[in-house]
Amino acid sequence: MEIKEESGFLPVSGYIDRLYPSMPLPPFDAPGELTSVWGRPWGTIDEVGPLKMVLMRRPGSEFEEMRNGRFDEKLGFLFDPNGHWYWESAEPPDAERVRAQHAGLVAALEAEGVEVAFAEELSAPLFNGVFTRDPLVTVRGGAVIGRLAPRQRRGEEASILRALASVGMPVLRTIAGSGTLEGGSFIKIRPDVAALGVSTRCNEEGAEQLEEVLRRLGIELIKVPLPGFSIHLDGHMGMLDHNTAVVDGASLPYWFITRLRDMGIQLLWRHPEEFWSVNYIVIRPGRVIMSDSSPHTRQLLEQHGIEVVSIPYDEVQKFGGGVHCSTMELIREPLP
Repeated sequence: MEIKEESGFLPVSGYIDRLYPSMPLPPFDAPGELTSVWGRPWGTIDEVGPLKMVLMRRPGSEFEEMRNGRFDEKLGFLFDPNGHWYWESAEPPDAERVRAQHAGLVAALEAEGVEVAFAEELSAPLFNGVFTRDPLVTVRGGAVIGRLAPRQRRGEEASILRALASVGMPVLRTIAGSGTLEGGSFIKIRPDVAALGVSTRCNEEGAEQLEEVLRRLGIELIKVPLPGFSIHLDGHMGMLDHNTAVVDGASLPYWFITRLRDMGIQLLWRHPEEFWSVNYIVIRPGRVIMSDSSPHTRQLLEQHGIEVVSIPYDEVQKFGGGVHCSTMELIREPLP
């Protein structure tokens, strides 16, 4: 069948194409396109713009199950003989205190107007699910599902995918092959520059797969080799705004420190005894939520005009993660 036009005959398929033309522009990640197709302007271009939505997971029954751990005198803490978890204390977890501190972080975020989405509760043998930073990376337009390096944590990725699907956030890629990638080692320095700590948890193949996504977004990826058995870059630096960062300078390569300075970023040196002081989350430029276990670094931030919302989080930190580890931003507004 053909439909006659003034210029001749047009096949039905051509007529349909005129009704439904291919429209590659605007691009997928344009804010208006995301909102109209996916419902919200998903993703983040940095770690400092006004925070609108985060992903978290409530502590579950795993903390009661961790009472059966074995104490190692040499290490000075409890660990699971089957290798599923460790607890940085000679005393087993106070499960109620863990839940109360995690709920306090949720309350602090909500008091700042941040929407909190929750991933489903996990159970043994998945013990580390409270740290929702690790299984994914978020960028402009959506998320990249990572691939956790320890075999004991494999499976968290699938639960994160279900959580993102439940809120409607696009997934741009899943790390595959033998690549490993964990969100705690990824930091968005500026809208066009990000850094990934390459370590025992994030290998070169995972970095290359992430770099493919970032390249399409016009984002340069700086690959930073972390020393020794250090696993995540967010244990050594955190952005405060596009021009200021808190760093653990002793654990970062000198060339990377120089690169940050060449970008015009002012570096604030964290207190040497306050490991968790860089593991905060920015609510907006000049305002952060951080653990009250870092009073010296808090004083440093306040001296530089940063407002600090301080919460107890020391019991959760014994599990090997802090405030930043426990949250993953799903939506941040871009700065003007």
